[in-house]
Amino acid sequence: MRLVGIAALSVMLGGCASVTRGTTENISISSTPSGVEAVVSGMDVPTTCTTPCSVVVKRNADISITFQKDGYEPQIVPLTKDIPTAGAAGFAGNLLLGGVVGMGVDAATGAATDHKPNPVIVTMQPTVRARPAAPRKPPAPAPARAHEAGT
Repeated sequence: MRLVGIAALSVMLGGCASVTRGTTENISISSTPSGVEAVVSGMDVPTTCTTPCSVVVKRNADISITFQKDGYEPQIVPLTKDIPTAGAAGFAGNLLLGGVVGMGVDAATGAATDHKPNPVIVTMQPTVRARPAAPRKPPAPAPARAHEAGT
């Protein structure tokens, strides 16, 4: 009986989405060309990986990914948070088991949310290099003027 009480209490304190989905998710990152440095910001410590790669992030984090490679324009992709059907169902499960405490835990941890887009896929654009300016020719000398006679 005591074991059942402990199990019920842990479900209530954990929140249903926190239990069924977890508080972290895997973000897949790729690029064309591959071998691009991806800097993931919004984590406790920014993480850098080389595409293709994946990182584990907290569901409640505000994530953006900066892509950079020599010869290409840098790109920044901000991720948004969305509540998918599975997350909504987990959050709603608090009505049966987790109660207000479970809803609070799920809201604080972002357990009901997913980051979008996932996977994150970018196509890098080559850097546009300015053409060197053509050398300027010195201006031609002005034609000599004839003096007017009559003074």
